[in-house]
Amino acid sequence: MIFSRTLLRRHSVLPGFDLALGFTLLYLCLIVLVPLSAAFLKTATMTWPAFWEAVASPRVVASYRLTFGASFAAALLNALFGLIVAWVLVRYDFPGRRLVDALVDLPFALPTAVAGIALTALYSANGWIGQYFAMLGIKVAFTPLGVFVALTFIGLPFVVRTLQPVLEDLSKELEEAAATLGASRWQTFSRVIFPILTPALLTGFALSFARALGEYGSVIFIAGNLPMVSEITPLLIITKLEQYDYAGATAIAVVMLVASFVLLLLINALQAWTRRRQGGV
Repeated sequence: MIFSRTLLRRHSVLPGFDLALGFTLLYLCLIVLVPLSAAFLKTATMTWPAFWEAVASPRVVASYRLTFGASFAAALLNALFGLIVAWVLVRYDFPGRRLVDALVDLPFALPTAVAGIALTALYSANGWIGQYFAMLGIKVAFTPLGVFVALTFIGLPFVVRTLQPVLEDLSKELEEAAATLGASRWQTFSRVIFPILTPALLTGFALSFARALGEYGSVIFIAGNLPMVSEITPLLIITKLEQYDYAGATAIAVVMLVASFVLLLLINALQAWTRRRQGGV
C-alpha cells in the first residue's frame, strides 16, 4: 500500500497537494477575498444611520428592485430558451448548425458597450425592431423593458454552454427504453431527461443571474438611466464613485454582494438537493 502511494506521487503530472492547495488559496485571496474584504472594511467605517441612508434611500431601493427583478426574469427566460437552443444544437443536424452554434457565443465576444449601442439602435422607437413595437404602443429602449432585453442578451450563452455537454453525454438508450415501456414523448422528457438536466439547468440559471446582476456596459445605453424608473444599481455605484462618495459606493456594493451570495447559496443548495434526490432514486 505504501509503495503504491509513493509510485502514484512520483508519476503524478500535477504538483503535490500541499503546493497546489497553497497556490489555490493564495490566488483566491489575491483575486477574490482581498477586494471583497476591502469593500466590507470601507463600509465598516460608516455609522449605522449613514449606512442605512446610503443603502435604503428610495432611489437606491428602486434600483435594487429593477436590478434583481430584471436579472431574475432574464435568467428564467434564458433557462427556458437556453434549454431549447441547446437541445436543437445537440439533437438535430441542419444546414448552418455550426454558424448558429458560433452565434451563441456572440455576447461573450462583443464588448459590452458595443452590445448596448447595438441593442439601443435595434429597439429604439425608429429602430429595425423597435418601430414595430412602437406601432403596438410598446416602448422598449429607455425603459425597464430595455434593461430586461439587454440582460437576456448577455445571459443566454451561460445556459446553453452549461447544458450542451450534459445533453451530448446523455445516452439515447434511456429514451429508447422509456419509449419501449410505453412512455409518450412528453413523459420521456419530463420524467427521464429533465431530471438529469436539472442540476446543469440550475447552474446555467445561476450563472446567467449572477452575470446579469453585475452587468453595466450593455445596460446603461438602452436603459435611459432615469432615476426611480430605469436606473440600475451598478450605475448608482459608479455615480457615487464619481462624486467621491467611496463609503456610499461600497455600502451599496456590500448589499449587492450579500444579496447575491445568499441567492446563489440557495440555488447551490437546491442543486445539491436535486443531485441527492436523483442519487436516491
